[in-house]
Amino acid sequence: MAKRFYFGARNISRPFFKLLWNPRITGLENIPREGGFVIASNHLANIDSFVLPVALPRQIRFVAKDTLWTQKGIRGRILHWFFEAVEAVPVDREALSSGKGALQAGLSILREGDGFAIYPEGTRSKDGLLHPGKQGAAWLAVESGCPVIPVGLKGTQHMFSRLLPHRGAITVRVGTPIELDDIDPTASKGVRRRLLNARIMEEIQALSGQRRAVPSRPIA
Repeated sequence: MAKRFYFGARNISRPFFKLLWNPRITGLENIPREGGFVIASNHLANIDSFVLPVALPRQIRFVAKDTLWTQKGIRGRILHWFFEAVEAVPVDREALSSGKGALQAGLSILREGDGFAIYPEGTRSKDGLLHPGKQGAAWLAVESGCPVIPVGLKGTQHMFSRLLPHRGAITVRVGTPIELDDIDPTASKGVRRRLLNARIMEEIQALSGQRRAVPSRPIA
């Protein structure tokens, strides 16, 4: 039922998405046809979590704050129904902020053979730069053995900044899968996560064309 709703909603949304914005989408052949996979994307706007499911051929799942399931009134019931229908995973605020709850939920999804999407930066970029990636996507890949599919988004932060949509200004570029075997198998898990995370961010930068943000240095 949930998958039927997901793909039904996507099939309804796609024509409007294409008509209004005419996005340029490339690399869809890089999405595995079966088995679990991690989507690791840059994050420019809240709408990214709608753009990715509409653009990609297989279902991908996200985590969301559990409070979205418990809101009151008609709006609350609609939200509860929607998140259940698209198989979003509720995670409490404390676990979500620590990252542990989100990663454990993602690992379960991957082991079920489904796709899980994560933004390595941890939050959306407010300055348009690509910020340092946390190791969540790399951790999921090391623990599950699933490939990481890097994605570069461009222009999504401006989707609603004009009265009339700017057709062709949105780009979704899907990169070549990064396999765990590509990383030195003799290294420890910690080293493999760091190496894999660096590789993921390099690929995202190449796909998105963003400049890298300079990591802030702690005050001595």
